[in-house]
Amino acid sequence: MKTAGFEKSLLIPFMILFSIVLLSNSAQAASAAVIDVKVNEAFDRFYKEVKSAKELVRKSHGILVFPSVIKAGIGIGGEYGEGALRVNGKTVDYYNTATVSIGLQFGAQAKTVILLFMTKEALSNFRNSKGWEVGIDGSVALVKVGVGGSLDTTKIKEPILGFVIGQKGLMYNLTLEGSKITKINK
Repeated sequence: MKTAGFEKSLLIPFMILFSIVLLSNSAQAASAAVIDVKVNEAFDRFYKEVKSAKELVRKSHGILVFPSVIKAGIGIGGEYGEGALRVNGKTVDYYNTATVSIGLQFGAQAKTVILLFMTKEALSNFRNSKGWEVGIDGSVALVKVGVGGSLDTTKIKEPILGFVIGQKGLMYNLTLEGSKITKINK
């Protein structure tokens, strides 16, 4: 009995918090121009924070950037963000990312997510999907950036590299697994 009450007591604050986050994102759904400006700002931060970022971007076949992914959770969590896919330096499509999760989590955060498609095949598989899920449709090697922007070079040979930068707020359980990425019209 206490377990059910405990779950209900967590569910109500979570639903309120998650609704506020989603409604604020939905109500302010960004236009293509706004997303492109925010993607440019995310690239600037990426280049400043990661020493080898420009070299990796040059080697990639496509870059998917979500400038602001908002995550909130109290036992049950969710996240949402909008971004753009760039190929040869030009935006070719717009996407959103959404995740729902259950488990040890408490808090809220904003983060920038950057995925580098290092092979033509990985980019093609992503672009030809009708809703792509990290860990199911493609594996993303989450690259850890060390002190001073140095890279963990052991994962540089993976077909898809993931970077999470500019975290604001405190959130336990940082992962991209289960993130559903869907093409959107802008």
